[in-house]
Amino acid sequence: MVKNIIALVLLAVSVVLAFKHGWDTFNYRNHPESMKMMHELGISESIVPFFGGLTILIGVLLLIPQTFFLGNVLNAMSILLIMALAVRAGHFSMVLMEIPFLIMPLVMIWLRYPFVKNV
Repeated sequence: MVKNIIALVLLAVSVVLAFKHGWDTFNYRNHPESMKMMHELGISESIVPFFGGLTILIGVLLLIPQTFFLGNVLNAMSILLIMALAVRAGHFSMVLMEIPFLIMPLVMIWLRYPFVKNV
């Protein structure tokens, strides 16, 4: 029971963050500081909509039990990509900030989808 509650809370946080980051990525022109950070990481403006779409797709995949694992794997991969770009750009504080967000999808895979009876 406690495991399902923790899994549910992590799922809700992950989905909300995915939709929020996806929406913010599509509206990057309203946030000049985020565009500056993307340029520092080496992300060109033409690739930004792809990342926004991928992030929203991850949020949708997390909600569906059959694609929950895939959504978490894609989430972890996207966080690893951001961390690798941050290391290349010399932003080690950003790498450290991303570690909890990298751990979250891995813990969610271990806990499994909260609404399905685990065998």
